[in-house]
Amino acid sequence: MEFKVIIPARYASSRLPGKPLRKIAGKPMIQHVFERAKESGAGQTVIATDDERIAEACSLFDAEICITSQDHQSGTERIAEVVNQFGWPDETIVVNLQGDEPCMPGELLSQVAEDMDHHPDASITTLSMPIKERGPLFDPHVVKVVTNAEGYALYFSRAPIPWHRDEFLHQERLLPADTGFARHIGLYAYRAGFLNRYITWPAAPLEKAESLEQLRVLWHGELIHVSEAKVDAGHGVDTLEDLKFAEESISGITRS
Repeated sequence: MEFKVIIPARYASSRLPGKPLRKIAGKPMIQHVFERAKESGAGQTVIATDDERIAEACSLFDAEICITSQDHQSGTERIAEVVNQFGWPDETIVVNLQGDEPCMPGELLSQVAEDMDHHPDASITTLSMPIKERGPLFDPHVVKVVTNAEGYALYFSRAPIPWHRDEFLHQERLLPADTGFARHIGLYAYRAGFLNRYITWPAAPLEKAESLEQLRVLWHGELIHVSEAKVDAGHGVDTLEDLKFAEESISGITRS
């Protein structure tokens, strides 16, 4: 089973400008992300950017770069442009690894690609991890997902879902033991042909309300399969605090 990885990387970030070029353990963050992709066993890894500063930095570690339009509204649209620039066949499995995930294990990239290979009826495959504590469940920055019996997504939300009516009215600390809560991990696999359909769809009302792009797919009646991650997904970088956490994590891996 062969797959490709595309890493969308933008310079602009409301909370951390120039995020892909921020240094972690002496390297720009985008280089760490690229190294995680190479560890996955992907047949090809491409960094997609609209910024010459990022392209120049990536050329220093011999990454394959695709310069894309500045007009894209999402990373998925940027990935679709890469697919079309390279002319990949519709059945090509493409993994979207965000440019702010320097700690994402390569094993999870191969897992989400294999899941796509095993679920030909799915338009997207993605991953989740169990939520064991109340804090993340009620944190709007942590995206939650609910699935059906076969692992297909029913809904994604920033709100705590499923809402346990009786327990949450009376319990303030512990989570109900009989309800599975899951955090969505923002790692996706698609087939190239799906991306060409996706870019023709306008943003859906649910997507706008929750600010979650994957809801556009459910709105149009297509399937997203969700598997539980085999290993911890690591920590993404959105803030300076996240950057420090990633530095400590990667430095620890280097020392070991």
